[in-house]
Amino acid sequence: MTLLLTRRDVADLLTIDDAIGAVENAFRLLGRGEVPRPAIAGMHGTGGAFHIKAAIAGDRFASKINSNFFEAKPRIKGVIALCDANDGRVLAVMDSIEITILRTGAATAVAAKYLARQNVRTALIIGCGLQGHVQARALRRVRDIEKIFAFDVNRDAAADFAEHIGAEAVPDPVWADIVVTCTPSRKAILEKVQPGAFVAAVGADSEEKQEIAPSLMASSKVVTDLTEQCRTIGDLHHAIEAGVMRAEDVYAELSEVVAGKKRGRESEDEVIIFDSTGMALQDVAAAAIVYDRAVAAGRGTAFDFAAF
Repeated sequence: MTLLLTRRDVADLLTIDDAIGAVENAFRLLGRGEVPRPAIAGMHGTGGAFHIKAAIAGDRFASKINSNFFEAKPRIKGVIALCDANDGRVLAVMDSIEITILRTGAATAVAAKYLARQNVRTALIIGCGLQGHVQARALRRVRDIEKIFAFDVNRDAAADFAEHIGAEAVPDPVWADIVVTCTPSRKAILEKVQPGAFVAAVGADSEEKQEIAPSLMASSKVVTDLTEQCRTIGDLHHAIEAGVMRAEDVYAELSEVVAGKKRGRESEDEVIIFDSTGMALQDVAAAAIVYDRAVAAGRGTAFDFAAF
């Protein structure tokens, strides 16, 4: 039997702490070469795009189809199919949005754990939507953040965000130890940061999106989640197109750092950018937790794909 799990089911069964642990372990397994490199495919439709991602970890395989249509509400929609990697059974079909939101924040937290300075005290969140809220929660799990600044082109969104999480809304981006960009911007919105800053570039998850100026990418240490993916849909690909970087200029993938194969931060003054485009290995790690808990708790609706 296959379980059908709604977004509410997923939200009730997965926490940000679960996601951080699962994502960190996924990066570690990838860095050690214990799991295959995840795959991605994409196709443009009228007014948006479809992304298809797939990965295998242990005895679980997951494929995710997400749609990203700019004028639609909600803008991002999708589904994850979780399968048994030993016999191909479809274990669950679940809404992907909650997993995508949480694992994206979790990836930033893992990157900050390994790449941000130990003594960080301030963070700036650029983009105060739902993902911005999760980014702030995730960062607070791995660093002692004393002050969070919130910036959004929609000042009401920044004010609501600040009130909700205890941050300070600012009319323009400010210097901070950690900067997270999580917007749908199609042009560079971040050109300079303070020495020693850690930047998580989260929003550029399709080829037309851009958040980080190519000049800032070129002058920083760049760590990717998956370099071949960032070459086509991340901020890295804009720096390559601008002629200021090559893929070979990427310092490391985060998996290499988590696995201990590459050092993370090497000085207090270096600027490190994490180009985060999202990968299916994060999805399968989180989806496996959701499925196991759903089975234990009797959540979801069981159905038989083979019935006819």
